[in-house]
Amino acid sequence: MNWQLLPQFAVTGLLAGGPIALMGLGLVLIFKSSYIFNFAQGQLLLMGTLVTWWLAVELGLPLWLAIVLALILSAFFGFAIERLALRPMTGQPLLSIILMTLGLSQVLQGLALLLFGGVQRNFPQIFSAANPYKIITPFVFNDKPIAVILKQNLVWSFVIAILGVIVIGAFFRFTRTGLAMRGTSEDHELAQSIGLRIHRIFGISWALAGVVATTGGILLATSSGLDLSLSIVVLAAFPAVLLGGLESIPGVIVGGLLIGLAQGLVAVSQVQLIRNAAEIMPYVVLMVVLLLRPEGLLGQKRIERI
Repeated sequence: MNWQLLPQFAVTGLLAGGPIALMGLGLVLIFKSSYIFNFAQGQLLLMGTLVTWWLAVELGLPLWLAIVLALILSAFFGFAIERLALRPMTGQPLLSIILMTLGLSQVLQGLALLLFGGVQRNFPQIFSAANPYKIITPFVFNDKPIAVILKQNLVWSFVIAILGVIVIGAFFRFTRTGLAMRGTSEDHELAQSIGLRIHRIFGISWALAGVVATTGGILLATSSGLDLSLSIVVLAAFPAVLLGGLESIPGVIVGGLLIGLAQGLVAVSQVQLIRNAAEIMPYVVLMVVLLLRPEGLLGQKRIERI
């Protein structure tokens, strides 16, 4: 363990957990409204980010306008997926619907390859790469205080991601539509019997998931570039969601930060000698937590009468 670099990698890992939490939020949005675990979230993220790049680079639109248009298109795209692919599955076994989302992920991945190709692209810079933030920590090494250097894109991506999670959490808690989405997830038939338009609610949840996915993809592409492998980063959001609790928006934040911290600590420790240790660590943390608390850290413990 390199103790001198520990604060740097720990803080960097925590900040990287912000976008992970935002990606996990898209999974929670679908689950809270329809009780479906969406395996196509990574491909929604990829398509939204590629559309943003195309609008900004190929069409030459201002970046802010390209982002706004891409978010609007992502909302319509998510709504269309629910209307055309998932609505005909209403009333089918849950496993069939989950397999439909797996099929959607492969279709969208192939569509991205067909439309945009598989080359690596440089995404337009949103935040300045110069003038990183420097923080002096209270830790001392060789009689010198340890400094933590943070890139602007990492810090502001974290801030935007956490704000996005908080806004969506407030939407679920304080708006009629959000409350209706929460009620629908509990019992579809009961929600429909009291007048809730569950198909409309499903469409809204998929539209929001598309917007959240595109936002997360843009934040990631500014630092890591853009290619078809961008959809794989959502694999870190799966353990974050399960770790925090499938139905808990605060749990998404906690899970994302813990996963980011775990990856940062692995990167600075001797465990990095193991191949792909940073990718494996989230699932190791998830396994330990679920053995002790299967519903997740902040998930609801359901008791059913048999």
